[in-house]
Amino acid sequence: MPVLPRHALPFAPKGATIGLFGGSFDPAHAGHVQVTHHGLRLLALDQVWWLVSPGNPLKAHGPAPLEVRLAQSRRLMQHPRVQVTPVEGALGTRYTADTLRELTRRYIGRRFVWIMGADNLANFHRWESWRAIMQMLPVAVVARPGEQLRALSSVAARSYAAARLPAHDAARLGRMQAPAWCFLTVPMCDLSSSRLRAEGAWQRQPESPTRPNASQD
Repeated sequence: MPVLPRHALPFAPKGATIGLFGGSFDPAHAGHVQVTHHGLRLLALDQVWWLVSPGNPLKAHGPAPLEVRLAQSRRLMQHPRVQVTPVEGALGTRYTADTLRELTRRYIGRRFVWIMGADNLANFHRWESWRAIMQMLPVAVVARPGEQLRALSSVAARSYAAARLPAHDAARLGRMQAPAWCFLTVPMCDLSSSRLRAEGAWQRQPESPTRPNASQD
């Protein structure tokens, strides 16, 4: 395993429940902020970590440089219980399952919840070692416009139907043994990183937004 400087890894006290929100954040936008605030509240999380990845193996386009995406994400996401971090690059892991294994090994005594959008649940069975992720951590799936039916009829949703927790019990998710997951329906608007890139709006994202209704990409 790589030897990391102390500052490369986020701090979390023992007993903390932490939401892990991974993605390329290319660019980060108000929808990511919205999901983070909802996650903190509905899942009763102590912290949320944005795991800004070097790249996504399932995406054809190359992302903007990691340092640029980190800086933009940190300008956008400002909250005392949220840390924007390049953990995946620091650990040298390529796939989410490997990153989660390493984090659980290093952070004994903490609880993690994987947070992802409904569009990711729809395609989750295409991820490397997706079943291992479901068996490793509780998972919170956040609604996205037009994705609920596709997500809830997906291979992953059907395979783990018995492990689904009602949304009104979402605050219990972080204390549950995997496999366990819930689907959170929150206010949304049709905003995505891919659309912002297509519109050339990368540099026009607000630095300190309020909490508009949006969803992740």
